[in-house]
Amino acid sequence: MITITVFRSAAGVYKGFVCEGHAGYANRGKDIVCASVSTLVINTINSIEAFCHQAFECAEEKDSIRLELTASPTKETTLLLDSMVFGLQAIEQEYQERYLKVECREV
Repeated sequence: MITITVFRSAAGVYKGFVCEGHAGYANRGKDIVCASVSTLVINTINSIEAFCHQAFECAEEKDSIRLELTASPTKETTLLLDSMVFGLQAIEQEYQERYLKVECREV
């Protein structure tokens, strides 16, 4: 299962997220859930970098990627992260949380 943990302040301000695991919907290379999640996550990170002038740190490991905002999010960054969470929650609902779990954690 893929677990996405989104970190927000008590006021709801994004601080970052971590995406870990493998969906297990199908074999690697044929897993549409993993492909969908990867597309949303990587596109969000790339878009924040290309369009938002947002300070952040990003780290990748095997089956894991973490984004940490190192400054308050811009309006555009917030919109992109809202969009990513919206898409991920739609996938989570479609598959009844069997392959993807989206969690929000206050930090």
